Amino acid sequence: MRRSPNAPSPKLVIFFSRRRHRRLIYLIIICLVALGEFLYSGLVRRTIVFYSSIEGNTVVEDRMLRRSEDRETDIRRYVDEVLLGPASPNLDPLFSRETRLNSLIYRGEVVYADLSEPAVWPVSGDVFRGLLTLNEGIRRNFSFVGDVRLFIDGNEAFFEEFRGIFSDPADNSKTTL
Repeated sequence: MRRSPNAPSPKLVIFFSRRRHRRLIYLIIICLVALGEFLYSGLVRRTIVFYSSIEGNTVVEDRMLRRSEDRETDIRRYVDEVLLGPASPNLDPLFSRETRLNSLIYRGEVVYADLSEPAVWPVSGDVFRGLLTLNEGIRRNFSFVGDVRLFIDGNEAFFEEFRGIFSDPADNSKTTL
């Protein structure tokens, strides 16, 4: 007896007759659809640290930001989200609401970000804590960034302090007696 050319092969019928195999195929299809959607959406998760207005504890917010082909644009979108402030009303923004990003340049693994003058007037805490948190956030979310230079209204802010903090990375391999 001849089999029709359009009929499935007996091995394929036997394979799909088992419930376990069908579920595996369904799982693979679902994973491929999810991967396709992820690649098509162009979103990437970024973390932003804010501080609680009551206790001062750190709180990390996740934001899904649109990914671009340009690293500078990705960093600019991140800084804009930081300046937008927290989503939760129980958290304090790092900078006053009037603070804007005047300019941002990414050249040679160094980010140069110039914030507007209202960045000097912190909502809570101090200016140093807000700038340090922004600096650390850029470094944490963008591993390709080697250094971050922050400016307020054209003047570099806390250059010596940041250089001291980030020049000696933590190294737990050394033992001290």
